[in-house]
Amino acid sequence: MSEQAIDEAALARWLEANVEGFAGPLTLSKFPSGQSNPTYKVSAVSGDYVLRRKPFGQLLPSAHAVDREYRLLSALHPMGFPVPEPLALCDDPQVIGAIFYVMEMARGRPYANGALPDFDPATRRRMYEQLVDTLAELHNIDPIAAGLGDFGKPGNYFERQVMRWTRQYRDSETDYLPEMERLIAFLPGSLPEQSRTSVVHGDYRIDNVVFDGDGTLSAVLDWELATLGDPLADFSYLAMQWAMPADGAAGLAGLDLPSLGIPTLDEIVQLYSDRSGVPVADQLDWYFAYNLFRLAGIVQGIKKRVIDGTASHAQAADMAKKVPMLASAAWNFAVKAGA
Repeated sequence: MSEQAIDEAALARWLEANVEGFAGPLTLSKFPSGQSNPTYKVSAVSGDYVLRRKPFGQLLPSAHAVDREYRLLSALHPMGFPVPEPLALCDDPQVIGAIFYVMEMARGRPYANGALPDFDPATRRRMYEQLVDTLAELHNIDPIAAGLGDFGKPGNYFERQVMRWTRQYRDSETDYLPEMERLIAFLPGSLPEQSRTSVVHGDYRIDNVVFDGDGTLSAVLDWELATLGDPLADFSYLAMQWAMPADGAAGLAGLDLPSLGIPTLDEIVQLYSDRSGVPVADQLDWYFAYNLFRLAGIVQGIKKRVIDGTASHAQAADMAKKVPMLASAAWNFAVKAGA
């Protein structure tokens, strides 16, 4: 089945049968973002919804688990955590060609530029404080109380993740990169201690949350990499934003943060530690090396899908060129961490 071949009539019939209050007809429009699981706006007589589905075509075994995403949203939404309300899961790939779920459309929008040029300094500070507070709130949720006690495996999260992303990288490897080989050798032997097991988002960054017009955080999106693990995986991934150069995307390095109203890295480290109770070591270099290694593995997967002709993102081919740069940056942080 081709990228565009969703049968809208079949989808409308399924939604009318499974989503309370749904009334067609509908139109589908694909969001340009969403590397991994293609995401659509469903516009219907009864309102707007969001549909996320598995990609069509050959997939890696552990990737694109939209049913896990749906389960997580179903656990977090009743607890008052800011996620869109999940409405229905279709685990029959025959309906549109892949399994999918439907959720409410979150109010507001994401902001890809970390400098937040649309807002004043006081609002920027409040937005960043909410970004950190919401992450701490997630990490303070008891997974067992949320019904997610079996959502991830026990043991050292980083050990599992280093193994997982090494395996994913190997499954989609297209070129020999010496820095990736060095990281694959270094990371497993230098794992940090784990302070707590929390629900971790896996891709927590400013453009995966939605703010409404006054800068209030209304929803956290894109849970496809969520699991149980070390909360510092999420926090250090967010903190990477302060280490990456400001280029109109999320990176903040080189900007005059105080004049913009944006907290410094030291301030968000303190804020997160205070709100979560998780001590953040002074040394983030190992975590930064790991996060960039993982990102290189993710982008390598996109590169492989570009080559195979199954990538869904409009900029997938450009992103695929970034693997060597990410590997090199990861190795630089590994050297700072003692490699």
